[in-house]
Amino acid sequence: MHTPLAARIALGRMPTLREPRLVGDSGDWVLWLEQRPQERGRTTALIRRWGAGATAVQELTPAPINLRSRVHDYGGGVLAQATDGQELMLAWIDDRDGCVWFQTWQGLDQSEANPLLAHGPARRLSRPGAPLADGQLDPFRRRWLGVMEDDGRDWLVSLQLDQEDQTPERLHQPADFAGYIALSPRGDRLAWVEWQQPNMPWDNSQLWGADLDSEGRIITPMALAGSEGRTGGEISVFQPLWLPDGRLVVAEDGSGWWNLLRSTGGTTLASLQWERPWPMEAETAMPQWVYGMRTSAWDGKQLLAAVCREGCWQLNRLSEQGTIQTLDQPFDDLAGLHAQGERAVAIASNSTTGQGLLEIDLSDGHWHHHPAAEPALSAECISVAEPLWFEGSQGRRTHAWYYPPSAGSAERPPLLVKSHSGPTAMARRGLSLGIQYWTSRGWGVVDVNYGGSTGFGRAYRERLNGGWGLVDVEDCAAAAHALIAAGRAHPDQIAIEGGSAGGFTTLACLCFTDTFRVGACRYAVSDLTAMATDTHRFEARYADRLVGTWPQERERYEARSPLLHAERIHCPVIFFQGDQDKVVPPEQTERMATALRANGLPVEVHSFPNEGHGFRDSHVQIRVLEATERFFRTHLGLNEG
Repeated sequence: MHTPLAARIALGRMPTLREPRLVGDSGDWVLWLEQRPQERGRTTALIRRWGAGATAVQELTPAPINLRSRVHDYGGGVLAQATDGQELMLAWIDDRDGCVWFQTWQGLDQSEANPLLAHGPARRLSRPGAPLADGQLDPFRRRWLGVMEDDGRDWLVSLQLDQEDQTPERLHQPADFAGYIALSPRGDRLAWVEWQQPNMPWDNSQLWGADLDSEGRIITPMALAGSEGRTGGEISVFQPLWLPDGRLVVAEDGSGWWNLLRSTGGTTLASLQWERPWPMEAETAMPQWVYGMRTSAWDGKQLLAAVCREGCWQLNRLSEQGTIQTLDQPFDDLAGLHAQGERAVAIASNSTTGQGLLEIDLSDGHWHHHPAAEPALSAECISVAEPLWFEGSQGRRTHAWYYPPSAGSAERPPLLVKSHSGPTAMARRGLSLGIQYWTSRGWGVVDVNYGGSTGFGRAYRERLNGGWGLVDVEDCAAAAHALIAAGRAHPDQIAIEGGSAGGFTTLACLCFTDTFRVGACRYAVSDLTAMATDTHRFEARYADRLVGTWPQERERYEARSPLLHAERIHCPVIFFQGDQDKVVPPEQTERMATALRANGLPVEVHSFPNEGHGFRDSHVQIRVLEATERFFRTHLGLNEG
């Protein structure tokens, strides 16, 4: 198959895997979520026995069930499970009504590869109302624990598993935001994360904990660690994890890196102390955009952690004595780590292998990778990411991934610069069919970890504080100029693209530099003043740290908003926008396109009535890719490949 066509078709069929976990005392079953672009982005829960092939996969939530949560609009944490002997208990949030549903299956103890048997139909536990997410089952009290977003704040709530159409019981009222709930092994304590505006959870957050009484009521909640805890300072915490003996583990960045803390001493929560047994200049966490993320796990005997060093992930075994052992496996893009019974599972990929479920037997180190889909490209057709370090904004050492063309013989090929979203996110090294589409068409691609990106420590992340629209712009332009200087890109054939915050960086690059000749934006922020006054609750004060306090720093917002300086853009731009987007309302894109058309520039706008912030439908994904390439080739004067 012609390589660009293969990459395009596979992109539209490639499912996205999320939130894997092992089920059963020995981890005999693998349970995970699969988002299917060919079903307009519907997400479903799948299960199979450990080590079994794709033919043994059982779908637990068939269509039209769609697992999706809407808390903070980005959602996550839609699935909760527990086991009782041979019974699997599963609760999920169905996007059709926003309610929590519950069902059980029998057969976890079977030795044959037979499907689990549903024990009665699914039952709806909650009634339609405020959005719910971040669920966990409390088997001691047969209830669902989770987060509800209502009345402009988050609540910790519960639902009984034996009742239908309930109003969630409110257990705790955080000061503002909360989530990442963890129930202790004996069910007598609860831990969670809280943060308050104007902070984002990766800037300033706290680990909270409380004892539970016999009825499950929260007793004397208190901050245990983080920015308001006893560790002091401005600190972010991530993913509390209980050990079997009742100790707590949590990632926090008081050292400048997201490392793991472990509680020590004290028989009460109020008397807990903390130690840092595994210090490293590496990250054991990621920005908490959605619920359900996991980078550490306990397998029954030992602690495991996914660790990011200079943009690459590895899996480490952490001993009680503080030693760190790297597990031998070939994947450097990891997420969703979970362990049980000396087994581990994670979502894994690398530069030549697409996303799949990585299963590791920790007793002997053997692993197996189950791809989410059949390989679309042969190894010789894949452009492998190369680390690119260059002098970025203010002369600071800055990172990117560079993908050389895998087709074409141009000495100085056209270059596509990618600005990732967030902006607190990172360009990862796992196989991207979208990037391979471009390299197979003769393009070089550079995916920039501009200042503000995660994976390189807190100081790197804080480069963007007060500098959004400056630092990211200078870094993206500098990456392009580094490749031009090295003879790896044609100076007159430089394109840039990005979505959401990356779309803002794209527009700002077109507005405030002369490096780029054409741009593509997906649901792009174009007006920082609108972001400060007309976005959703989760990001309502995000720009305070990235740009400046609103409205006191209004002039800074206006000076950096591409919409207010559209006359400075002198090249063609193509836009893609979902009509259901609540993060970047469609009128922002419409206003930006109108302003550029008034300047006589070639502009295209593609709107999708059933899409929101991020495109889920396979047909939409393919249309965006094809329209972008066609637009770039037309306006850069490139021949069709």
